[in-house]
Amino acid sequence: MTDQVQGESFADLFEQSVKEVKEGEVVEGTVAAIDSDHVQVDVGFKSEGLVDAWEFMNEDGTMLIKVGDVVDVLVESTEDEEGRIVLSKEKADRVRLWNTISDAYDEDRAVEGTIVSRVKGGLAVDIGVKAFLPGSQVDLRPIRNLEDMLGKRLEFKIIKFNQRRGNIVLSRRVLLEKERKKLREETLGQIQEDQIVDGVIKNLTDYGAFIDLGGIDGLLHVTDMSWGRVNHPSELFQVGEEIKVKVLKFDQETERVSLGLKQIQPDPWVDASMRYPIGKRVSGKVVALTDYGAFLELEAGIEGLIHVSEMSWTKRVKHPSKVVSQNDVVEAVVLDVDESNRKISLGMKQIEENPWDVIEEKYPVGTHVSGQVRNITNFGVFVGLEEGIDGLVHVSDISWTEQIKHPSEKFQKGDELSAVVLKIDKDNEKFSLGIKQLEANPWNDIQKRYPMGTEIQGEVTNVTDFGAFVKLEEGIEGLIYSSELSAEPVEKPTDVVTAGETVTALITKVDPGEQKISLSIRALTDKAERAALKKVAKEQSRQQTATLGDLLKEKMAEKEAETSGDE
Repeated sequence: MTDQVQGESFADLFEQSVKEVKEGEVVEGTVAAIDSDHVQVDVGFKSEGLVDAWEFMNEDGTMLIKVGDVVDVLVESTEDEEGRIVLSKEKADRVRLWNTISDAYDEDRAVEGTIVSRVKGGLAVDIGVKAFLPGSQVDLRPIRNLEDMLGKRLEFKIIKFNQRRGNIVLSRRVLLEKERKKLREETLGQIQEDQIVDGVIKNLTDYGAFIDLGGIDGLLHVTDMSWGRVNHPSELFQVGEEIKVKVLKFDQETERVSLGLKQIQPDPWVDASMRYPIGKRVSGKVVALTDYGAFLELEAGIEGLIHVSEMSWTKRVKHPSKVVSQNDVVEAVVLDVDESNRKISLGMKQIEENPWDVIEEKYPVGTHVSGQVRNITNFGVFVGLEEGIDGLVHVSDISWTEQIKHPSEKFQKGDELSAVVLKIDKDNEKFSLGIKQLEANPWNDIQKRYPMGTEIQGEVTNVTDFGAFVKLEEGIEGLIYSSELSAEPVEKPTDVVTAGETVTALITKVDPGEQKISLSIRALTDKAERAALKKVAKEQSRQQTATLGDLLKEKMAEKEAETSGDE
């Protein structure tokens, strides 16, 4: 009876143990034996199961277990062809891993993983199984080169999980935002204006650098980076670089922070006038060119302006690039220092002697000079005498007799011509020349050559509403007014004379100062008028030819006559 009960109990227990082991289930087992190919594991089933030995080895083939160890295995089948249970250590590990991942997802916990490769749209991460990290979830800001992340072991948040499809999507950004929020609250509670803080350069733009102060970004504007000129922040910094900056302004409401770097460095403009006194000769690098001049860097944070008007004594500099180039090292002289407005005026031409200081000695008034026509304007001709020194021949100083409407009638650029120095204005750097002064003024003795009352013949060159012009000689003309064309009233001058006709007339007036000669045809028939003109001409001739002795004799004679009359 007892044996029967005991037998039934053992059968019941055995049957119960068989039922407890199910396919696809992970169970604990004890290592019963190890050989080169298999590991026997006792899981309490009717037979021991076999597991491939390699599943318990590391990468170099070393066995990681020994007989008696308890291990987790997955029941693949409760019976194979030989009636033994089929087990798998690898699949058990995989199931437990998926369970761990699932728990982390359900409990909102982070998981660790290694970024192993670049894939379309992001990165592949090994968290025990392959997971996908989208590019937008790698960091707080987009990363240009995702390959730089390969091999890094980091923490991630599971944002999508589907075990059936084997789909896991990760995010690192979520964790960083959470951490950043915590740091932000701490930083906002500590930050103050005028405080020196540590930060990390997060991003560079054309106008400045964004500095991570610990959960909050501050802007270091390009104008606050250095006392010197900064064309782009990348000249000074790199992303990821640690830096000390000063809090210039903090807006608690908008949480905006303005930072400065140069403010924690000495101001180079303090006592600049002592280091750069007026008249001091300096040298520096050309750091900028504008339409009006060139900026010279004298030291970090100190620049001086060479205005185009201070680049040459003689050349008319239209743009500074005609004289200097970017990065050239040039010499100059300090002309003025304005510390309050942070300005220094420099001059290049002051390095050399001003040629206008000696121009009067080199070209005294009356000197005959020669040069090439450099420019022609409606008011005159500019003649180059030497480099940067031009003299102006005004249109009125080209000829004594010709009526020149525009200098281009007589000259072209490049023509060689001679002239006389008329005037030098050193202060205004003006040089006046004359061409007609090379010859005597034909109007100086015009009264001798054409005395009043003289009868002349000449060709009518032009007939106008008010009279006719008659050529007396080359460049000398006389005018017969309409009233002097005939003894009879004249309605139109063309009724009496025509251009090209030769006429005979009488000289009635000569004005050397105005360079005018008046003629009359009517006077030829008026004997009284002719006699009066001849008398006036005779008197003028006498006055012109009288010597000093003749005048003294005449005065003495007049005095004697007066004395005799008194007696």
